[in-house]
Amino acid sequence: MDRAATPVALLGAAMVMVAVAAAAADVKQTQVVSGLSFDFYKSSCPKAESIVRSFVENAFRRDIGIAAGLLRLHFHDCFVQGCDASVLLDGSATGPGEKEAPPNLTLRPSAFKAVNDIRDRLEKACGPVVSCSDILALAARDSVVVSGGPEYKVPLGRRDSAHFASREDVLSGLPPPSSPVPALLDNLAKINLDAADLVALSGGHTIGLAHCTSFEGRLFPRQDPAMKVSFARHLRRTCPAVGTDRRTVNDIRTPNIFDNMYYVNLVNREGLFVSDQDLFANETTRPLVAKFAADQSAFFDQFAVSMLKMGQISVLTGSQGQIRQNCSARNSGTVAGHLPWSVLEAADRFVPY
Repeated sequence: MDRAATPVALLGAAMVMVAVAAAAADVKQTQVVSGLSFDFYKSSCPKAESIVRSFVENAFRRDIGIAAGLLRLHFHDCFVQGCDASVLLDGSATGPGEKEAPPNLTLRPSAFKAVNDIRDRLEKACGPVVSCSDILALAARDSVVVSGGPEYKVPLGRRDSAHFASREDVLSGLPPPSSPVPALLDNLAKINLDAADLVALSGGHTIGLAHCTSFEGRLFPRQDPAMKVSFARHLRRTCPAVGTDRRTVNDIRTPNIFDNMYYVNLVNREGLFVSDQDLFANETTRPLVAKFAADQSAFFDQFAVSMLKMGQISVLTGSQGQIRQNCSARNSGTVAGHLPWSVLEAADRFVPY
């Protein structure tokens, strides 16, 4: 991928500072789940956030794509079984883990490695006190910031699940990119997210790459009429036939910068997935798309709030779960495998909102 100039420099320091202040104000007004707090590691690991930020900044200088990889990893974790780092777990004798389920096969190996590398740095500094799920939340936020997006506070204190979700849970929790808005809204309603959250969180597609197979149905056997002809022609240069094993950028305008160009693309009928472009076609979500396309600060404000909400989905806190010694494996002595969601709820798993 083309390495653009430093995103924060391109956006301008003044714009970033205004967005940071607004986002921070909105986040403070958003409910925080009992058991989480903004100063959770104040005593046990006071430099936790600076350690994560430093790692992400250095990794981003070497590989600009790591930002999108870490952000997507946090999304895929939270939407399935909650924000408990279960997506990081390798499979076991009882079956494959979440990362082997179809929607997760394209998650970046470098992002998985980065989380474990951060875990190692934190343990050297503070001992085994910072959870892998908190690392995911912090690394996602820092990935947004280094890409030019809004700064926002992240409540901490999550603990890690010892169990990964089933393939069926992953497929139901992560709708395919061919999903229309009504299906997406129904899915998010189950985890207490609304239309504003859907539109804002979809803005994460302003950075990163997509595989041809994830949108080829909009090109073949005939072009989706909702797609601009010149955009379809551009995509066919990278994806000339069904089954092409290539990738293209999510955002045709500023692929390496976290900004509001994703929404400008939708207004111009240059959204990549059905789940993207339908946000502008749908009567419920169209006004939000138009608002964010015209006002980047409005997008940044809502994105910060929506990330805070998403990052608290079905978290484990207190004595629940564990602090994994290796983010890819449950701690020794823990029963392996998948437990049904009903069993986890019966064990007093806290569900926010």
